[in-house]
Amino acid sequence: MSDTVENRPATADIPGHEAEARARFTAMTDGTAEDWGIISSHFMPYAAKLPERVMTHLRLLDGDYGGFPVDRLAHSTQTATRALRDGRDEEYVVCALLHDIGDTLGSFNHPDIAAAILRPFVSERNLWMVEQHGIFQGYYFFHHLGLDRDLRERFRGHPHFEYTAEFCEKYDQAAFDPNYEGLPLETFEPMVRRVMAKPVRSIYAK
Repeated sequence: MSDTVENRPATADIPGHEAEARARFTAMTDGTAEDWGIISSHFMPYAAKLPERVMTHLRLLDGDYGGFPVDRLAHSTQTATRALRDGRDEEYVVCALLHDIGDTLGSFNHPDIAAAILRPFVSERNLWMVEQHGIFQGYYFFHHLGLDRDLRERFRGHPHFEYTAEFCEKYDQAAFDPNYEGLPLETFEPMVRRVMAKPVRSIYAK
């Protein structure tokens, strides 16, 4: 007999997951409230582990120098450390820590990756700062590559222009010092957990 929607058990059929309830549909058009109740019951525990997955992904930057004086993880922790020691709030520090997390998967648009991760959890101005920091950071090196260092001028007059320019000047562009004693990544994990504890904007949150 074929394994139809009607006779398929609502549990996983792989070893170690025999008791894990699963939705029965094979297309969303066939989904029921019961199915989505099962899926919802899995979502929150999975979402709660987002900070762990973010920290794991940050560790992928360890040892990746890309020709820079420090590796990408050290740059990230150094940026966050500088912001923390300068008295910035926790949300800002987490943005500083994650601003380049997209380097591994978004080689040509890394700020977009960081912004997508942070979008549900941070203020509008911190989100804009992360989204645009690539263009603002370009002020310090684009001219060496034959690019326009003044691309950020297209945003002149934006409410968050100076805020983002300050981030790059004080923390981002300055965070390539091999002799700077930055804090270890583990120092920031509780901050990441707190900032990501509850979304402030999401189509999946009531």
